[in-house]
Amino acid sequence: MRNGIFSRVTKLKTPTQNNMLTTNYTKPKIYIIISVVILIFGLLIWQKFHGGVPGHHVLQNKDLPEISNWWGALLIPILTWIVLNRIEKRLHKKALSQKKTKNQTLKIFGLFVLGLTFGIVIALSFTNDFKLLLDNILYVFLIMSLFLPIFYAEFILGFVFGMTFTFGAILPTVFILIIAGLGFAIYRFIRPLILRVIKISANN
Repeated sequence: MRNGIFSRVTKLKTPTQNNMLTTNYTKPKIYIIISVVILIFGLLIWQKFHGGVPGHHVLQNKDLPEISNWWGALLIPILTWIVLNRIEKRLHKKALSQKKTKNQTLKIFGLFVLGLTFGIVIALSFTNDFKLLLDNILYVFLIMSLFLPIFYAEFILGFVFGMTFTFGAILPTVFILIIAGLGFAIYRFIRPLILRVIKISANN
Protein backbone atom coordinates (compact mmCIF):
# COMPACT_ATOMS: atom_id res chain seq x y z
CA MET A 1 0.00 0.00 0.00
CA ARG A 2 2.80 2.39 1.01
CA ASN A 3 4.74 1.52 -2.15
CA GLY A 4 1.70 2.37 -4.24
CA ILE A 5 1.37 5.77 -2.55
CA PHE A 6 5.06 6.55 -2.99
CA SER A 7 4.95 5.57 -6.67
CA ARG A 8 2.01 7.91 -7.20
CA VAL A 9 3.84 10.75 -5.46
CA THR A 10 6.87 10.14 -7.66
CA LYS A 11 4.76 10.19 -10.79
CA LEU A 12 3.11 13.39 -9.68
CA LYS A 13 6.44 15.09 -8.92
CA THR A 14 8.04 14.37 -12.26
CA PRO A 15 5.87 16.66 -14.42
CA THR A 16 6.33 19.45 -11.85
CA GLN A 17 10.10 19.10 -12.07
CA ASN A 18 9.86 19.15 -15.85
CA ASN A 19 7.83 22.37 -15.75
CA MET A 20 10.41 23.92 -13.40
CA LEU A 21 13.17 23.09 -15.88
CA THR A 22 11.19 24.72 -18.69
CA THR A 23 10.08 27.78 -16.68
CA ASN A 24 13.58 28.59 -15.46
CA TYR A 25 14.67 29.53 -18.98
CA THR A 26 11.68 31.68 -19.89
CA LYS A 27 12.83 35.02 -18.46
CA PRO A 28 16.43 34.77 -19.73
CA LYS A 29 15.11 33.92 -23.21
CA ILE A 30 12.85 36.98 -23.20
CA TYR A 31 15.66 39.25 -22.01
CA ILE A 32 18.02 37.91 -24.67
CA ILE A 33 15.44 38.35 -27.45
CA ILE A 34 14.72 41.93 -26.37
CA SER A 35 18.45 42.68 -26.29
CA VAL A 36 18.92 41.19 -29.75
CA VAL A 37 16.01 43.21 -31.20
CA ILE A 38 17.45 46.42 -29.73
CA LEU A 39 20.91 45.63 -31.10
CA ILE A 40 19.82 44.72 -34.63
CA PHE A 41 17.50 47.73 -34.95
CA GLY A 42 20.22 49.94 -33.47
CA LEU A 43 22.64 48.68 -36.12
CA LEU A 44 20.14 49.20 -38.95
CA ILE A 45 19.23 52.71 -37.78
CA TRP A 46 22.93 53.58 -37.52
CA GLN A 47 23.48 52.29 -41.06
CA LYS A 48 20.41 54.23 -42.24
CA PHE A 49 21.98 57.52 -41.16
CA HIS A 50 25.51 56.62 -42.26
CA GLY A 51 25.18 56.05 -45.98
CA GLY A 52 22.00 53.96 -45.97
CA VAL A 53 21.25 50.34 -45.13
CA PRO A 54 23.39 48.27 -47.51
CA GLY A 55 22.44 45.24 -49.55
CA HIS A 56 24.52 42.30 -50.69
CA HIS A 57 24.41 40.39 -53.95
CA VAL A 58 24.40 36.59 -53.82
CA LEU A 59 27.95 35.30 -54.46
CA GLN A 60 29.00 38.94 -54.91
CA ASN A 61 27.55 38.77 -58.41
CA LYS A 62 25.66 41.89 -59.47
CA ASP A 63 23.63 39.82 -61.93
CA LEU A 64 22.13 37.92 -58.98
CA PRO A 65 19.52 39.29 -56.55
CA GLU A 66 20.51 41.82 -53.91
CA ILE A 67 19.46 41.12 -50.32
CA SER A 68 18.97 44.12 -48.03
CA ASN A 69 20.29 44.17 -44.48
CA TRP A 70 16.76 45.11 -43.39
CA TRP A 71 15.92 41.40 -43.56
CA GLY A 72 18.13 40.97 -40.52
CA ALA A 73 15.49 42.72 -38.42
CA LEU A 74 13.24 39.72 -39.10
CA LEU A 75 15.76 36.90 -39.31
CA ILE A 76 18.01 37.64 -36.33
CA PRO A 77 15.28 37.62 -33.64
CA ILE A 78 13.66 34.51 -35.15
CA LEU A 79 17.01 32.72 -35.41
CA THR A 80 17.85 33.67 -31.83
CA TRP A 81 14.51 32.32 -30.59
CA ILE A 82 15.01 29.03 -32.46
CA VAL A 83 18.56 28.69 -31.11
CA LEU A 84 17.50 29.37 -27.52
CA ASN A 85 14.72 26.79 -27.79
CA ARG A 86 17.12 24.18 -29.15
CA ILE A 87 19.60 24.85 -26.35
CA GLU A 88 16.82 24.63 -23.79
CA LYS A 89 15.60 21.30 -25.20
CA ARG A 90 19.14 19.91 -25.19
CA LEU A 91 19.68 20.88 -21.54
CA HIS A 92 16.24 19.58 -20.61
CA LYS A 93 16.94 16.25 -22.32
CA LYS A 94 20.26 15.86 -20.52
CA ALA A 95 18.64 16.69 -17.20
CA LEU A 96 15.92 14.06 -17.73
CA SER A 97 18.47 11.42 -18.73
CA GLN A 98 20.46 12.33 -15.60
CA LYS A 99 23.58 13.06 -17.63
CA LYS A 100 26.15 15.43 -16.21
CA THR A 101 25.08 18.98 -16.97
CA LYS A 102 27.94 20.60 -15.06
CA ASN A 103 29.63 23.41 -16.97
CA GLN A 104 27.06 23.13 -19.79
CA THR A 105 26.40 26.87 -19.70
CA LEU A 106 30.13 27.53 -20.00
CA LYS A 107 30.39 25.15 -22.98
CA ILE A 108 27.40 26.76 -24.69
CA PHE A 109 28.86 30.23 -24.18
CA GLY A 110 32.26 29.01 -25.39
CA LEU A 111 30.83 27.68 -28.66
CA PHE A 112 28.88 30.90 -29.15
CA VAL A 113 32.02 33.00 -28.66
CA LEU A 114 33.97 30.72 -31.00
CA GLY A 115 31.32 31.13 -33.72
CA LEU A 116 31.23 34.89 -33.12
CA THR A 117 35.03 35.07 -33.39
CA PHE A 118 35.08 33.10 -36.63
CA GLY A 119 32.38 35.32 -38.10
CA ILE A 120 34.26 38.49 -37.20
CA VAL A 121 37.59 37.13 -38.48
CA ILE A 122 36.06 36.12 -41.82
CA ALA A 123 34.30 39.48 -42.15
CA LEU A 124 37.55 41.35 -41.43
CA SER A 125 39.46 39.12 -43.84
CA PHE A 126 36.95 39.89 -46.57
CA THR A 127 37.03 43.63 -45.86
CA ASN A 128 40.85 43.67 -45.93
CA ASP A 129 41.12 41.17 -48.80
CA PHE A 130 43.08 38.63 -46.74
CA LYS A 131 42.86 35.82 -49.29
CA LEU A 132 45.00 33.30 -47.41
CA LEU A 133 42.22 32.72 -44.89
CA LEU A 134 39.34 33.21 -47.32
CA ASP A 135 40.73 30.62 -49.75
CA ASN A 136 41.17 28.04 -46.98
CA ILE A 137 38.24 28.76 -44.67
CA LEU A 138 36.33 25.67 -45.80
CA TYR A 139 39.27 23.43 -44.85
CA VAL A 140 39.49 25.16 -41.48
CA PHE A 141 35.83 24.38 -40.79
CA LEU A 142 36.18 20.77 -41.92
CA ILE A 143 39.20 20.15 -39.70
CA MET A 144 37.53 21.89 -36.77
CA SER A 145 34.50 19.61 -37.23
CA LEU A 146 36.65 16.67 -36.17
CA PHE A 147 37.02 18.20 -32.72
CA LEU A 148 34.01 20.43 -32.13
CA PRO A 149 30.25 20.25 -32.86
CA ILE A 150 30.09 23.34 -35.06
CA PHE A 151 26.56 22.30 -36.03
CA TYR A 152 25.33 23.24 -32.56
CA ALA A 153 22.86 26.11 -32.57
CA GLU A 154 24.97 28.42 -30.41
CA PHE A 155 27.94 28.26 -32.80
CA ILE A 156 25.65 29.03 -35.75
CA LEU A 157 24.10 32.02 -33.97
CA GLY A 158 27.50 33.39 -32.95
CA PHE A 159 28.78 33.08 -36.50
CA VAL A 160 25.79 34.93 -37.94
CA PHE A 161 26.15 37.67 -35.34
CA GLY A 162 29.83 38.06 -36.21
CA MET A 163 29.14 38.54 -39.93
CA THR A 164 25.93 40.56 -39.80
CA PHE A 165 27.57 43.99 -39.79
CA THR A 166 29.55 43.21 -42.97
CA PHE A 167 27.25 40.85 -44.88
CA GLY A 168 23.81 41.24 -43.34
CA ALA A 169 22.07 38.22 -41.80
CA ILE A 170 20.70 36.20 -44.73
CA LEU A 171 23.89 35.20 -46.59
CA PRO A 172 25.89 34.22 -43.45
CA THR A 173 22.93 32.13 -42.26
CA VAL A 174 22.75 30.21 -45.54
CA PHE A 175 26.53 29.73 -45.56
CA ILE A 176 26.85 28.48 -41.98
CA LEU A 177 23.87 26.12 -42.35
CA ILE A 178 25.65 24.42 -45.26
CA ILE A 179 28.85 24.25 -43.22
CA ALA A 180 26.91 22.95 -40.22
CA GLY A 181 25.51 20.12 -42.36
CA LEU A 182 29.02 19.09 -43.37
CA GLY A 183 30.17 19.50 -39.78
CA PHE A 184 27.39 17.23 -38.54
CA ALA A 185 28.36 14.46 -40.96
CA ILE A 186 32.03 14.72 -40.00
CA TYR A 187 31.47 14.91 -36.24
CA ARG A 188 28.82 12.20 -36.02
CA PHE A 189 30.12 9.69 -38.58
CA ILE A 190 33.71 10.31 -39.70
CA ARG A 191 35.09 11.33 -36.30
CA PRO A 192 33.95 8.10 -34.54
CA LEU A 193 35.58 6.02 -37.29
CA ILE A 194 38.87 7.86 -36.90
CA LEU A 195 38.76 7.48 -33.11
CA ARG A 196 38.02 3.77 -33.48
CA VAL A 197 40.98 3.29 -35.81
CA ILE A 198 43.24 5.17 -33.40
CA LYS A 199 42.01 3.06 -30.50
CA ILE A 200 42.59 -0.20 -32.38
CA SER A 201 46.06 0.94 -33.44
CA ALA A 202 46.90 1.90 -29.84
CA ASN A 203 45.79 -1.51 -28.54
CA ASN A 204 47.94 -3.28 -31.10
